[in-house]
Amino acid sequence: MLEQIHEVGWVTGQLEYPLGRGVNFQIELESISPVLERLKAFNVSLYREQQESWYDQGDMLSGQREFLVQDPDGYLLRFIQYLGEKRK
Repeated sequence: MLEQIHEVGWVTGQLEYPLGRGVNFQIELESISPVLERLKAFNVSLYREQQESWYDQGDMLSGQREFLVQDPDGYLLRFIQYLGEKRK
């Protein structure tokens, strides 16, 4: 639940633009291509272009294809597509 105005107890700071500074939501999809194509069709600027990232998981690497877009309130949305694992 998101609240913009709450009179008592929950306001931790001034609500000033961009509201979502520092928040990064990761959304995993079977394929990120349809979302990316739709954003490009509407000329939405990406915060970070699509890339492949491989993360160290001990003796394995875990991969994902990802891109980031920033919503009007400043929240970063990271769309990812899991690529599987491979040995180092």
